[in-house]
Order: sequence, then C-alpha cells, then structure tokens
Amino acid sequence: MLNIEDLKFDEKGLIPAVVVDAMSKKVLTVAYMNRESLEISMQEGRTCFWSRSRQELWRKGETSGNVQHIFRITADCDRDALTVEVQKEGPACHLGTDSCFNDLVYLNPQLQPFSLEGLMELIAGRKTEKQEGSYTTYLFEKGLDKILKKVGEESTEVIIAAKAEDKAETIYEIADLVYHVMVLMVEAGISLEDVQKELASRHVIDHKVKQEKMTK
Repeated sequence: MLNIEDLKFDEKGLIPAVVVDAMSKKVLTVAYMNRESLEISMQEGRTCFWSRSRQELWRKGETSGNVQHIFRITADCDRDALTVEVQKEGPACHLGTDSCFNDLVYLNPQLQPFSLEGLMELIAGRKTEKQEGSYTTYLFEKGLDKILKKVGEESTEVIIAAKAEDKAETIYEIADLVYHVMVLMVEAGISLEDVQKELASRHVIDHKVKQEKMTK
C-alpha cells in the first residue's frame, strides 16, 4: 500500500481526485485534495477536498447532507492523480444531479455500450412515454398482476433450463427474468441503487459473520 509521501502533489500542493460510485462505477465528480484533506478523508472515511475557489477545506455533505463514504482510494501509475470510490448519500453535484457529468459532448453511433442503468432508463421511459407496439409499454398498461405473472413464468423457465444443465438456455432465460424483474422494479418505484445498497448491507453482515467464526 502506498504512503502519502509517495504521491506527487503539484506546485500548489494539490492532487486531482476523480470520485467514482463504487457500485455503478459512474464518474460522479472531479475535485482536488491537498495533503491535509487526503489525511482527513482517510481518517474519517468520508471525502474531504480542498476548495480552490474558497481556498479552504470542505467536507462533502457538511451543508447539503450528501455525504460520500469512501470505499477505496487508488493512485495512477504516475502517482499524481487519484480515484476515490465512494458510496454516496444523495446527489454528487451541487446542481442536485446524480453526477456532475451530464452534458453530452460526443456520442459514437457505432459504439453503444450496454448497461443495466441504460436498460433501466429505457424501461422507465416506456412507462412515462407510451410507445405503440412496445412490449414494455404493453406490460405497464396491463398492470402489476400481468408483470408479476411474467416474473413467475420466467422464474420457472430459468429453473427448467438450469435443471436440464443447458447453459446457453439458462443464460437466455435468466436474461428474460432480469428484464421482467426490472419492469417490476420500475412499476414498484425501486431503483438499481436500492437493490445495490441492500446487497452491500448483506455483504457487510456476511463479512462480519465470517470474522466471528474465524475468531472462535
């Protein structure tokens, strides 16, 4: 593990810190740290930066409540920049958005990476802006009972495929199940972040249980 002395701060004593959501890996913001703010961040487990405009330390969320709990800090190969992976509470941007990076500058039409977040946005869009001929819109129009029925059917299909030890078919059916569960999530007002936080809390509990067993 690197020591703070190994890092290269610039002539003003600062080092850029790219703040990333530890779960989604989405870039939230770019800020600066000096030695003191980095030490505070490591001691408190919460992001503390150096404000270049105010020329003072500022702890993220000290006025807004949008605290960022640090999971991990890593340095680049030149040791003159940091990534800070966090679990955030509330928006990361002072404008109230999830991330400071929202204004699209360029989009390659030939390269469209898939993400669960993107699929979730598409599904949510089919609920708020009905599209004729869309299967997703059809599910929302039919309502909760229809959506639940499809989740049940797809769960059964996963079981059948897995029991047959057909890997390709199992993957196919799991994809169907995941999609229908996401439709249910949108219908119920549940976000991916809600589920990620629940899983993260279980991970912590499981880790503690393992530690207790090892000490006995």
